[in-house]
Amino acid sequence: MKSLIKKIFLVTFIAVGLFSCSKDSLDPVAKQSGDFVLSAPVDGTYALNATNASDEVFLVKWTSADYGYQASVNYRLEAVQASGTFAATGNASLDLGNYNSAAGKSFEKSVTVRQFNTLLLLANGSIGSSASYKIRIVGKVNDQLSTSSNNLAESMSQEATIAATAYDAFDEYQRIYVPGNYGGNSTFADWDPSNAPKLFSKAGDDKYEGFVWMNNPAPEFKFTYDTTWNNDKGDTTENPNSFTTLVHSGGKNIKPGGAGTYFMTVDWNANTYSVGARQIAIIGAATPNGWGTPTYLTFDTNPASPYFRMYTIDLTLAQDEFLIRTKDDWSEKLGSTQTATETLQATSANKIKFGGQNMKVPAAGNYKVVLDVRNAANYNLRLIPN
Repeated sequence: MKSLIKKIFLVTFIAVGLFSCSKDSLDPVAKQSGDFVLSAPVDGTYALNATNASDEVFLVKWTSADYGYQASVNYRLEAVQASGTFAATGNASLDLGNYNSAAGKSFEKSVTVRQFNTLLLLANGSIGSSASYKIRIVGKVNDQLSTSSNNLAESMSQEATIAATAYDAFDEYQRIYVPGNYGGNSTFADWDPSNAPKLFSKAGDDKYEGFVWMNNPAPEFKFTYDTTWNNDKGDTTENPNSFTTLVHSGGKNIKPGGAGTYFMTVDWNANTYSVGARQIAIIGAATPNGWGTPTYLTFDTNPASPYFRMYTIDLTLAQDEFLIRTKDDWSEKLGSTQTATETLQATSANKIKFGGQNMKVPAAGNYKVVLDVRNAANYNLRLIPN
């Protein structure tokens, strides 16, 4: 009997001990601002330029967040204009990667001009003029469920203030221009290459593509290699256009049809091109109409809007999958760049591509869906909670 009592006591003691250890490891002290130190950059002035977009602009350096044990932590660099304050969620951010974090460790990450410029633009930074920004690093333990009793709060460094001049990201890529009679009714100007939509070359190989919205019942246009008419190209035929072959001398105006969105491709050196009407829509189980019926987006014509010249719609979405469909016969779609269904980051500019995988809404709710296809090198989609 004594032996049995001792065994029961021992098992109970071990169980209590294990629970205590587990409880301690699962309930660390919640983290607050200033939990760890951002050591660089903490000041300085940065004039960014598209010509050196791939160069390093600075090394981000910080000490490790301390959760009381070695944890896998994802760190991100956040930015906000100096006149503003960081929100609880949804700040402009740059992913710095995952690190095994513990007390006494320190880390550093090279940030390129392009990455930092993208961060500033996401923070609604001014293009071409110097502005002040507050930056900080935020750390979050990986695989932390929102429903977990652990409640591992995000860790934050102190805030630092820097000055920087952002550039227009379009300046990084080769482009041609699409001037025509539709420009004045489509947020540009009529027959003015310097104020016309652009097609971009992602690979810098003189092969261009892009979407152009034409608010004219009978649009006409040509392509120009720069903002002059010295090297313009039109179709070899006029009535009807071939939509296949370009020529410089004697090129005819291209007449695609009625008002709407067109997708264009141009091989400048081979003198070939294509133009086709498109219908920009969101479709899928996440949408009110499911996979059977598309919901069409609207081109934003308001110069004061942060979504100027993008396609948008306010929509109630379920936590489910969807795609952007550009042709109603399903022959063309835009989706995730990942190899499987991707759960999008709310507010972030999620990169997308032709033929991409299904995308998933992170949480059910009301969203502004923002499709940005102005730059063929950076098609992206944002789901902004309303």
